[in-house]
Amino acid sequence: MAEITAKMVKELRELTGAGMMDCKKVLVQTGGDIEKAVEELRKKGLGKAAKKADRLASEGSISVKISDDFKKATITEINSETDFVAKNEKFKSMTDAVTSHIHENEITTQEELIKTEIDGMPFEEYLKSQIATIGENLVVRRFATVKVGENGIVNGYLHSNGKVGVILAAKCDSEKTCQGAKDLLKNIAMHAAAMAPKYLNEESIPASVLEKEEEIAKAQLQKEGKPEKIWDKIIPGKLAKFKSENTLLGQKFVMDDKKSVGEVLKEKAKELGGEIEIVEYIRFELGEGLEKKEDDFASEVAAQLK
Repeated sequence: MAEITAKMVKELRELTGAGMMDCKKVLVQTGGDIEKAVEELRKKGLGKAAKKADRLASEGSISVKISDDFKKATITEINSETDFVAKNEKFKSMTDAVTSHIHENEITTQEELIKTEIDGMPFEEYLKSQIATIGENLVVRRFATVKVGENGIVNGYLHSNGKVGVILAAKCDSEKTCQGAKDLLKNIAMHAAAMAPKYLNEESIPASVLEKEEEIAKAQLQKEGKPEKIWDKIIPGKLAKFKSENTLLGQKFVMDDKKSVGEVLKEKAKELGGEIEIVEYIRFELGEGLEKKEDDFASEVAAQLK
C-alpha cells in the first residue's frame, strides 16, 4: 500500500476543501490516488470539483499571434526553468520569434518544427543557441494554429501576465458579419481566459465525462437520503448545470452575467443581420499537465549551499 504522506493530505485538502481526516481516510481507501480520492470525496458530498490547474505549474509563457486580416491565429507555450528567466527580455524576444515562425509557416507538429530553419539555422540548433545565451533549459512544449477562409474570422486574447491565452475561430454568413463580430470574439476569448471552460459546447463533452458526473450525482443524492424513485427528476438538472458551467457557450458571460455566452453571440448575430458560430476554441494555461517542482525556495537555497 502506498504511504499516505502529510503532503498528499494537504494537497487533497487544498483541491477539495474537505477536512483533514476525511482526506486522509479517502487517500487510504484509494491507495494514494489523488484523482480517485477527489471523486470519492465528491460522491460523499465532502468535496468540491477540483481543477487540475490548481495543482499543476511550470514556468515560461503563453504567446498569441493574430494575423492582420484576422484569418489565422497561433498560440504557443514555451517553458523555462524559472519565472525570473520568463520575464527576461531575451526570453520574450525568443518566444515572439518562435511563435511568429510557427504562425507564418503553419507548423502543426513537433516533428515538423524540428525540420524547419529559423534565422538561417536548423531549429534544433537555434534552440540550443538560445539555451546557451539565456542560461536555462527551454522547451517549445505545445502550439496550435487555427486558419479560416472566406466568411470566417479568428481572434484571441493573451492575459497580461503571459500565463493564459485563448484563440477562437468563428464562421459567419458573410464577411460583413465576420468583421462586425471581431471585437465580441475577443471579449469572449477574454471570458474564456478568466472562466476556463473545459469545452466549447455540450456536444463536445465526452460521453464518459457525463457518465461519471451522473455517477457522482447519484452518490450525492444517496448521501443526502433522497428517495431513489425521484433521482430521475433531479439528475437531469444537475447534468444541465454541469454542462452550462463547463462549456464556453453555456457559461454566463462575465461582461453581462444575465446572459450566457451563446445568448450574447446570438444577439450580436441578430444585430448584424447575419449568423455567427464559434467553431474552434483553444485555451492554454501555463503548466497544465506538468507537476510542480517538489523543492520550495528555502530547500533550493539550502541545496545550493551544500
